[in-house]
Order: sequence, then C-alpha cells, then structure tokens
Amino acid sequence: MSDLDFYAHFATCGEVMGAGIDTQPSDWETKLGADYLDDKSYGLMRRDYGLVEVSFQEDEVNWPYFGISVQVHRLSRGDMATVPAPLRRQYGIFAPRMKFDELAAAITSLSHSIEREEEATTMDMRRYRVSGSGATIHVIAGVDPYGYAKATADCPIEHKVGDVWSISLSPAW
Repeated sequence: MSDLDFYAHFATCGEVMGAGIDTQPSDWETKLGADYLDDKSYGLMRRDYGLVEVSFQEDEVNWPYFGISVQVHRLSRGDMATVPAPLRRQYGIFAPRMKFDELAAAITSLSHSIEREEEATTMDMRRYRVSGSGATIHVIAGVDPYGYAKATADCPIEHKVGDVWSISLSPAW
C-alpha cells in the first residue's frame, strides 16, 4: 500500500486507520499513537498529529468529532516525522507532494466521482467534492497568485500548481 492508497481511502471512506466519525479522542490515540498536540478552547479541541488533524466539540459526555483533515502540504519539506508512525507502517513512505490528477484517478477507480466546486473565494486554490463521502480536496491553483513570493535557490517554492494541499471531511456532508 502507498500514500496514494491512504489519501484515496480517506477521501472515499472518511477513515484513518479505522477511526472516523464516531471515534472518541482516546480511540484516535489508540489508532494513531500518543505523538500529538491538543489545542483546547471553549469546548473545542483540535488534535494535531502532523499530517492528520481531528477537531472535536465537547458535549455533556463525549467529544464527538466535527472534522478530520489530512494536511498534505505539511510533507513538502520531506519530513517523514510529520506522518504518524502507524500510517508509516501501514502505507510506507509518503512523498513530499501529491498530484491531484493521480489522486483523482485513484478515487474514480474506487467508483466515486469528483466535482469541482465553483465557488471562487480565492485565486490560489480550487476545491473538489468527492461523491459519497463529501470529502473536500483543496488543490493549488496558483503558487503565488498575488506576486508576493520570490523563489530563489536558497528558498524555492515547494508547492506546484496541481498539488493537493489538503483533504477535509465534516460529518455534516
């Protein structure tokens, strides 16, 4: 299995190592390990595993999640420590970038379709919705649409047009 398999599975099934919509924080720790950062405030908690982020909202008894995101862009510097150890064991090496075309082909091979969302809120990203799961794939449309960055040999632009920035899922979809 590969990083592409992981991304396609998450985008179509909404699960990370079997953890998904009904998974409590303690169960996420069982699946992905104890190497995370919790950011709590006002009844909300964001658990950051590096590549994977899970957001929870406290209710009277539990912490039901309200979103999972896979932050593909965090791999752009090639730091495999960003990938939780259980994912590395299951899927192997994660590439610094993932091309949207490759991910889209993998998703459609799993009998899901992908539709571009036409809402234009930014010039540098495009959003695509995966049928069935409702996952949103954020794709880089312009690495420097406003002309602020200056790529040099010491500081190259690491992201390219057509790269996946992130994949996110909310139970509302």
